[in-house]
Amino acid sequence: MDKPDFIIVGAGSAGSAVAERLSSNGRNSVLVLEAGGSDRRFYVQMPLGYGKLFFDPAVNWCYACEPDQGLAGNADFWPRGKILGGSSSINAMVWIHGNPRDYDDWRDAGNPGWGWADMLPAIRAIEDFEGGEDEWRGTGGPVHVSTIDRQLHPLTRAWFEACGQSGLTFNPDFNGASQEGFGAYQFNIRRGVRVSAARAFLRPAMKRANVRVVTGAHVTKVRFDGRRAIGVDYVRNGQRIAVDCGREIVLAGGSINTPQLLHLSGVGPARAIAGLGIPVVCDQPIVGRNLQDHQGINYTFRANRPSLNQSLRPWWGKALAGMRYLALRDGPLAMSINQGGGFFRTSQAHDRPNMQLYFQAFSTVIPRNGERPILTPDPFPGFSIGLSNCRPQSSGDVETVSPDPFAPPRIHSRAFAAESDVAEMLAAVKFIRTIAEAPAMRAVIEEEVLPGSAVRSDAELTDDFRRRSGTVFHPVGTCRMGPDAKNAVVSPRLRVHGLEGLRVVDCSVFPNNITGNTNVAAIATGWKGAGIILEDNA
Repeated sequence: MDKPDFIIVGAGSAGSAVAERLSSNGRNSVLVLEAGGSDRRFYVQMPLGYGKLFFDPAVNWCYACEPDQGLAGNADFWPRGKILGGSSSINAMVWIHGNPRDYDDWRDAGNPGWGWADMLPAIRAIEDFEGGEDEWRGTGGPVHVSTIDRQLHPLTRAWFEACGQSGLTFNPDFNGASQEGFGAYQFNIRRGVRVSAARAFLRPAMKRANVRVVTGAHVTKVRFDGRRAIGVDYVRNGQRIAVDCGREIVLAGGSINTPQLLHLSGVGPARAIAGLGIPVVCDQPIVGRNLQDHQGINYTFRANRPSLNQSLRPWWGKALAGMRYLALRDGPLAMSINQGGGFFRTSQAHDRPNMQLYFQAFSTVIPRNGERPILTPDPFPGFSIGLSNCRPQSSGDVETVSPDPFAPPRIHSRAFAAESDVAEMLAAVKFIRTIAEAPAMRAVIEEEVLPGSAVRSDAELTDDFRRRSGTVFHPVGTCRMGPDAKNAVVSPRLRVHGLEGLRVVDCSVFPNNITGNTNVAAIATGWKGAGIILEDNA
C-alpha cells in the first residue's frame, strides 16, 4: 500500500471505528498505524485481567503526570492503551452513553451536528444491547453490551438497598430515559470476553483487501507540503519509514499522543515548538490545552460477611475462578470490578448529575507491586464505595518538551484547581458516608478502613481526597472542537484549523468532558467522524 487514500494514526477506540467505516465500501484504501502490538493476549480478552495490564509497558503507555498541588503534590499515574483497541483493550468496560445535555453543550458551543439528536443515532448504531432495542438503545451493532443483573453479589444488593434509603432512585438503565439514580452497570462484554474496539471494528476491517494494519509503528511526524498534510513518518523495528497519503490523514492517538504528534509535526504554540528546534507549520496555541479529566476516590470498609475477597485472595480461590472461567467463561473473572453504580447531584442547582458512584464487592487496600491488586484483594472481607466527579471545571495541558518522538510529554492535570471542584468533591464524599450509614449498609459494615472514622472535619476530608484521589482514566479535550481557531484546534468537520488534509478524530476533540465513562463517546466520535470524512470525500 504505497499511497493509501487514508492514513489513520492510532488503532484505539476511535481509530478502530474510523478504519472500519472508511473501508467498508471496499473502494477506499486505508492504512492504520499503531505504536502498540496485538490485542490477542489472554489478560486483554479476560475481563478482570486488566489488573495485570495496569502497569504493563508492553500494552500501556504508562504515563506519569507532573506533581500536582491539587493532589497534595502526588504525581498521578495515567495508563493509556498502547495496543490494538487502545484503552478499550485495557479499561474497566463500563458502558455509559453520557448525558444528553453534554452533547447539546457541544452543539451549542458552535458545533452543529454534534448535539444529542445527532450523537444518539451513532451510539445506537455501534451497540448491540442484550436488553433489547428502544428509542435510546441499539441492537445488531458491532459492540455487544451485556447486563449482570443475575450475577450481582449479595453485598451489591445491600448497597442498592442503602442507596434507596439514602434518597436515590433505582435506575434500570443509565443509558435509557434518565441517567440519574443507582443500579447495575452494563459492560461491553460478550460471553465472558471483552469486546474492545479492536474486536468490534478493526478485526472485521482487517479481513478486507483494502485495509492494512501495521503494529509496532510509532509515528514520529506528519509531513506537509505548505499547509497540506501529505504523509507521515514512522519508526518500526528501528527502521524509519515514510509513507505518502492520497487523500487525508486522520489522527486518532487520544488526548495525550495526538497533541504531542501535532507539536512534533510543527502544529501548536509557535514559540514553544520553535524552542525545541521544530520548524513551525501552523501557530496553534490551543493544541494540548483544555485537558479535562475525572477524579475519583474510594472509601473502603471491612465487612462482617464474605465479599469477593474470599473468592479471589487464596490460591485455591484463584484456581477455582480460573477453571470456571476457562470452562464456562463465567464467574468473577468474566466481569468488571464495578458491579453497581449510579449518578447523583451534590446540589439541585445542577441541571444534570455531577457525580458518578461505583460499588466494588471487594477491597484492595493492601498494595501489590507490579499490578493493580484486582486479582489479589485484601485478606479480610471488604468492599469499596467509590465516586468520581463528572463535570469538573479544572483543566490542565499536555506539553511536549523534547523533539525526540519517543520522549513522553509532560502532563499537567491540575486536579482540583477550581474551588468549585473542591466543594463538590467534599459534598460527594460526605454522601458516601450517608450511604454507608443507611440501615442496609450498617448491617454489613464492621468498620471503615479508609479513610477511617477519625477523619471527620471538612478540612480532614478535603486533605484526604487530595491525597488519595486520582484519575479515573477519562482524559479528553486537548484538541478541542469549535468554529474558531482562537479557542479550538479542529472545526466541527474535525479538520485541523489552518491546515488541509489533516483531521483529528478521537476523544481529544471533545469540547468538554461528558457525564460518565468516555469510551462510548470516543467510539461514537470515531463512527460519526468517519461518516463526515466520507461525506467530504464523496
